Amino acid sequence: MRSEISRFLRDDHRRLDSLLARAGADNPEELAAYDQFRRGLLKHVGMEEKILFVAANRMRGGDPLPEAAKLRLDHGALAALLIPAPTPKILHAIKTILTKHNAIEEASGGVYQTCEKLAGDEADALLAQLKSAPEVPVSPNLTTPRVMKAVNHALARAGYEDLSVE
Repeated sequence: MRSEISRFLRDDHRRLDSLLARAGADNPEELAAYDQFRRGLLKHVGMEEKILFVAANRMRGGDPLPEAAKLRLDHGALAALLIPAPTPKILHAIKTILTKHNAIEEASGGVYQTCEKLAGDEADALLAQLKSAPEVPVSPNLTTPRVMKAVNHALARAGYEDLSVE
């Protein structure tokens, strides 16, 4: 089986992991890495939500992937975590979620391989769509009590109550 889609998305995970490993809020270099990570993760989530999952749903005759609901909850929690400024708790929560999330997608027989198998002859076109996905507009970080409450709600909804960031 071809593995270009899986490879492309796994490579993007590695790129994001590298940025996240350098990210923080203590100095300009850490903030720059976090900003690149933040923009990259939002683009990656967009690729999955707007291209990959939509294609898989179509190729399955309107039946979503079994893992799609969990992955979407994770995407919501991750997007929420990207709203406030990074703190050690927020960075820990992001890393924890991504470790579990990426395993679902990358595992042998996981979401990426499933989507690639479903794509069959359409795999090249699907890969081209993923590669041409647009950047996602990003607003400045906003850290308010209301935002933090919403972040914790998104974490709990996705099953990560133990990762409270307040």
